[in-house]
Amino acid sequence: MNLLKVFTRVFAFVGKEIVTTVRRPGAIFSLILGPFLIMAIFGYGYNGFRKPLDTLVVVPQSAGLPRDPGFYAGIGGAPVQIVAVVDDADAAKQRLALREVDLVVIAPPDAGAQFQAGQQEVITVAYNEVDPVAQSYVAVLADQFAATVNRELITAAVKSGEQYAIGAGKAVKVIPPEVLAAPTRVETENLAPTTPNVVDFFAPAVLALILQHMAVTLTALSLVRERLGGAMELFRITPTSAGEILAGKYLAFGILNLVVATAVIGLMVTALHVPLLSNVLFVLFIVVLLSFASLGLGLFISALADSERSAVQIALLALLASVFLSGFAIPLRDFDPAVRNLAYALPVTHGLRLLQDAFLRGTWTPVNLLALGLIGFVLLLATNVVLARSMRPV
Repeated sequence: MNLLKVFTRVFAFVGKEIVTTVRRPGAIFSLILGPFLIMAIFGYGYNGFRKPLDTLVVVPQSAGLPRDPGFYAGIGGAPVQIVAVVDDADAAKQRLALREVDLVVIAPPDAGAQFQAGQQEVITVAYNEVDPVAQSYVAVLADQFAATVNRELITAAVKSGEQYAIGAGKAVKVIPPEVLAAPTRVETENLAPTTPNVVDFFAPAVLALILQHMAVTLTALSLVRERLGGAMELFRITPTSAGEILAGKYLAFGILNLVVATAVIGLMVTALHVPLLSNVLFVLFIVVLLSFASLGLGLFISALADSERSAVQIALLALLASVFLSGFAIPLRDFDPAVRNLAYALPVTHGLRLLQDAFLRGTWTPVNLLALGLIGFVLLLATNVVLARSMRPV
């Protein structure tokens, strides 16, 4: 008999939860449609292939090599896209340092002379990457490029009837077999100020993701609880304005985010030995901007959500979108432009880039700073409008 009562009480709770959920079809709809839409956007935006690397080819005037970009496009293959053929190596490296291009391939100034002397020609491939995966990818491309160039040179030599020995009589010069087999070799040069390992590279990105998710999660429940607890009804009959409520919540959660960020940064630098090339105050300024934009996203979700359950669901969808679309897992440049533009609406997209540059390069991008400020300001205005409308006396 007691067992029957236990089962009755258990199934009473089961029925209650099912009925409560069914009465909110929007919650079920968001649970199904939300992840599906994120997966669909990800599948549309990323086809599994890396975007070709924009490449400058430097051919000195003394090299005597072709200057047609199409000729080098055939050698580089699909992974590279030849932007231009130039003759100034320093100017090309300057563009690489500014990250206007991805690769700079520098041909030897005396093409053919080293080979005639029985020595390998040196082709320099310069890049500017702190991502260890991208560095490995460039190294593989450099080896493929060298193999392709060697094959072309050997084919040309065979067609012209060139043998192991060049010259006649006492002036004969013998080309070693290893040089004949590989007339060129590639030397890579990384212009980035640091060459971090995987932990060093992803630590700033994880920090950005943590700060956004913490801000969104904490604030997404804030206004919902005020509404469900009856506090919003009291605000309607008091002089308290929507702006004052938001200011208090921004300050409270912003201070909490800043404390957490400071502690995490300290552990990153001291325990994990992540290089920090920028000023600590500037890094904290980035944290403040990222927190401002992320708190705005969380409060906007809270102003629109009608229950704690829906607020948590939307916050989790924001986290899912941030992991897949922000450039955290896959470089943003490899996405379709339409999806890339959509990803720019996420605060973590800009915070991730800013923190990685601040830690590993000692630089910053003004566009990302302005984008974070703009996102935060727009979300603040939108949340204020929604909250002020809900506080109007009925």
